Amino acid sequence: MAATTRIHKSPEAVGLEILDLRHFTSAELRPLLEEEARLWSRQLSWDYASSSEMILRYVDAKVLPGYAAVEKGKIRGYSFFVYEQNKGVIGDLFASAAFSGNGGRVERRLLAHVIETLQQSPGIHRIEAQLLIHDSNMVADPFLSAGFRRYRRLFMMLPLRLSEAPALEIPAPPDIEIRRWSEQDFNGTAGVITAAYQGHVDSDINDQYRTVGGSLRFLNNIVRFPGCGVFDPDSSFVALNRARQIVGVILCSRVRSDVGHVTQVCVVPEYRRRRLGAALICGAARILRRQNFNSLSLTVTEANTRAVALYRQLGFSSQRVFDAYVWEG
Repeated sequence: MAATTRIHKSPEAVGLEILDLRHFTSAELRPLLEEEARLWSRQLSWDYASSSEMILRYVDAKVLPGYAAVEKGKIRGYSFFVYEQNKGVIGDLFASAAFSGNGGRVERRLLAHVIETLQQSPGIHRIEAQLLIHDSNMVADPFLSAGFRRYRRLFMMLPLRLSEAPALEIPAPPDIEIRRWSEQDFNGTAGVITAAYQGHVDSDINDQYRTVGGSLRFLNNIVRFPGCGVFDPDSSFVALNRARQIVGVILCSRVRSDVGHVTQVCVVPEYRRRRLGAALICGAARILRRQNFNSLSLTVTEANTRAVALYRQLGFSSQRVFDAYVWEG
């Protein structure tokens, strides 16, 4: 599927054009992505370099659909998206600080083009977006006017230096063994994710959680690709019951040399309320602390009040609020 090239000017941004991203090269886009990487580092303690390089490779291959906001021959903002079967996923949205004033006007114009393209793409019946570096409500208008549902999410951080927060030690239940995650755990972990999120608000946000096949695709993305950092097997664990079945999992990545990120933590329903999730998080934090990591981050849907309460009890604090959006047509 291809995005249609559009050129549009308005009185609020004379000289600003919205063009097909595939008209440009990595050399033209790189200065903007370097600015974006500095923002990820400042706001989220996240090294965005590996993600930037992956985006630039796709740009040079002319296979990344999206749009660029261009003024005087320079790219001032961009957004890209990907197609996954009958779903479109908005992968990123960013505008240079010098051109994103007036409440994100450049971002809103880019989003309007992306949303229109996806909603008019044959066979696309669902669109998802999570824009971590944009404060909640900042770019809501294009989504809400196009019929999207909005979910508030929290970005939370746990300090790992003992001088900032004492180490919590929560043991696993006596009938549970916790060991490191390995490649042989793909299928078992996918089953846990699907069971854990059945009827859960997060399966509204990410429909991959609804099936084992979708959960396997999700796992492949976070283990094999750098979109959520570089997967860290040393701080990723599974919980096994006496029948050697996986009943809980925590997967972590390195988003900076001294910062870890929980890409997934979940427990099957019948093993909840036994502090197993807390034990998994504490185990991962202990390993990262030994490796001289400074902090551990995660994201959680605000409506998932039990999880939010647990994370706060463990010492996580909210650093920012952002939005996830879903459209189904």
